[in-house]
Amino acid sequence: MKLNIDKRLKPILDKVSDPEIPVLSILEMGVVRSAQEYNSKVLVKITPTYSGCPAMDVISDDIKKVFKEHGYSSTVELVLSPAWTTDWITEKGRTALANYGIAPPLDATADKAALLDGKKIVKCTNCGSQNTNVVSQFGSTACKALFQCEDCKEPFDYFKCLK
Repeated sequence: MKLNIDKRLKPILDKVSDPEIPVLSILEMGVVRSAQEYNSKVLVKITPTYSGCPAMDVISDDIKKVFKEHGYSSTVELVLSPAWTTDWITEKGRTALANYGIAPPLDATADKAALLDGKKIVKCTNCGSQNTNVVSQFGSTACKALFQCEDCKEPFDYFKCLK
């Protein structure tokens, strides 16, 4: 999907963190679809990571706040189609997830193999081993599963693939 983000607005949007994963900006998370300035007012369009995501109100408020701090008035619009996918998480975002202790999403086929078939393909964020097992289909949020490494014994979240 082609993004339509005014490059002057990117550094401002990059200051807005995902409230559930504060090491990721909303740009790295891939929820910003567009951001344009029209007659001294900024219009930002965002897509929720899933329908009914409670973080969207906080993200919207944070966007308005950061633009106000930079002298802009702004409007935030929710865009539901196309639906958000984990493919929209940037490479920088995937690296930040792993460094934070959340294994980044695999592709859809590998995700199903790991979650449903018990394939040992999710890397431990602590030691890098793939000798990991699903503890629970749901982790700290609905979009994550809880895994445990059999080598270092550490638990960690895995961000499930959403398509």
